[in-house]
Amino acid sequence: MSQISQGFSRLLPMPLHSFLLLIVWLMLNSTFSLGHILLGSVLAIVIPLLCAPLRVPTPKIKRPLKVVSYVFIVLKDIIVANIEVALLVVGPMHRIKPGLIAVPLDLIDTLPVTVLASTVTMTPGTVSAEISKDEKWLYVHVLNMPENEQEVIDLIKQRYESRVKEIFGC
Repeated sequence: MSQISQGFSRLLPMPLHSFLLLIVWLMLNSTFSLGHILLGSVLAIVIPLLCAPLRVPTPKIKRPLKVVSYVFIVLKDIIVANIEVALLVVGPMHRIKPGLIAVPLDLIDTLPVTVLASTVTMTPGTVSAEISKDEKWLYVHVLNMPENEQEVIDLIKQRYESRVKEIFGC
């Protein structure tokens, strides 16, 4: 990295945030006067500088095009699961067999684990109950547990976790 780009990244550690802060400042004040532009620019530089040490490093998305297919798969699953849960809830209560399972995780960073847990929670009929302290297990509450709990574990691992691993390159 050149000296100029290092200096620029030191001055503006989060350029998008700085730009958005300036825009929000000007919108809140409903004016584009020179004083507000200067004050907003100073705030847009100082606030990210003060917040930079608080940032937690997050893994980068290695395969952004996979995110699009993942979103469509999750949306389809949400629609299908909504219908299944509605039919299950409207029917006789004795058909509901709730259960709790532990899904072993192969993901290594906090963000991918969070994305997987959120995906499981967004899909009706399942809720991420807890992530173990070592982030090796995801505990999931299932509304209608099949006889073989391994089916649910395999579904989560093959349908969601494998794709999250691809997206983040874990």
